Formats: sequence, structure tokens, C-alpha cells
Amino acid sequence: MLVVVQVLAALSGLVHVYIWGMESLRFADPRVHRWVFKVATPDVGAVRLWAYNQGWYNLFLAVGAIAGVAVVRWQPEVGWTLIVFSCASMVAAALILYKANRFMVAAALKQGILPALALVFALTQL
Repeated sequence: MLVVVQVLAALSGLVHVYIWGMESLRFADPRVHRWVFKVATPDVGAVRLWAYNQGWYNLFLAVGAIAGVAVVRWQPEVGWTLIVFSCASMVAAALILYKANRFMVAAALKQGILPALALVFALTQL
């Protein structure tokens, strides 16, 4: 079961690294701001800084999940703590996204389903 949790947490981290890239590095690209985030081109300047900042939050969550996977075998308490905290934060962010805008259900599922599964399997190990 530990391997399942590690794979799901690592995949969750990779998804959030990808989201960081879109929000912090590629937000000015119309394929990103218009099609992914539904931000009209004239509004990009107004929200770019927010997206940039939000991207870094996603990267920090990704680092936490991936670091947890990296250390869980040698430092189980540290690894489990990082995995559970990072994945729980990812799930919470996905739920908030959905609650804030029900049209973002697909995005919320993309960012929340893998960490939710990781949490379910991790919590059955306690």
C-alpha cells in the first residue's frame, strides 16, 4: 500500500509542478490564460501577478509531496507528515476552486483527484 501512496503523491506533485508552470511561467500565452484559466487577453496584466503568486503555492505543495515520497522509507514520520499535509492542502484547494466557481469542476478534479486518492490510501495505513 505504501507504494500506491507514493505513486499517487508523486503524481499529485507532478501535476502541481505543471500547474506552477502554467501560472508562473506561461500565463501570458493565450493558450494558457484564455483557454485554461478563462482570462480574457485585456485582463492578463491585471491578474498576472496573482497567477504568478498562486503558481508558487502550487510548486511548494508539489515539493512537499515529492519530498515526502523521497523520505518516507527512511524517515517515516517526516515522509507521512509531508505527504498527508501536502495532499490534504491540494484537496482543500481543489474544493475551494470548485466552490468558488462551479464551472471549474474539471480543473478542480484534475488537481484534486490524485491527492484525494493518496490521502485515502495513506490514512488506511495509520
